[in-house]
Amino acid sequence: MDKSKADLILHPIRMRIIQSLVSGQRQTTQQLAERNASIPQATLYRHLNTLLKAGLLEVVEERKNRGTVEKVYGLAMNGADLTPDDLTETSSEQHMELFLKFVASLIGDFGAYVGQDRYHMRQDGISFRQHQLYLNEEEYLGLLNGMREQMKEHAGNKPADGRRLRTISTIVIPETRKGQQSADKRETGDESDS
Repeated sequence: MDKSKADLILHPIRMRIIQSLVSGQRQTTQQLAERNASIPQATLYRHLNTLLKAGLLEVVEERKNRGTVEKVYGLAMNGADLTPDDLTETSSEQHMELFLKFVASLIGDFGAYVGQDRYHMRQDGISFRQHQLYLNEEEYLGLLNGMREQMKEHAGNKPADGRRLRTISTIVIPETRKGQQSADKRETGDESDS
């Protein structure tokens, strides 16, 4: 069975590789290995190849380095973007599985953080909060677009003294609709009766 694009992206190791290449960043295998030092090299290569074969990553440059050719990787155009079709063509069970993979990657990142010999949550800016807001569609889209603009402003930042890589994850879950009969009766945007 072929893996869906969502399955490919939401694997914890592949997600870390993709996150290393967001906002047009390009990195060699060695740079990816340094940035993701907890991933064994053979595992990193295997998942890089999986993403390449799926067309989510591409080799954007080849550099000669001491008699060998070093590949530079980047995200393929829209490679890491899940389209509405990617999400509506899955069952409720598959949605739950994808969500669990996403949350598992957060748990893994947090586990690595608290697994350090020394850490200070307040100084390091660790935060996990939940806010509930009543928003109409226009207000919600305005909030979402504002957050995206703020992220874009900093997305091109390079590693430097005083900068740390920070994972900022967003999960938005609207309340269930009143009178919803079954979790299997999802709206997909298709008005036809199947």
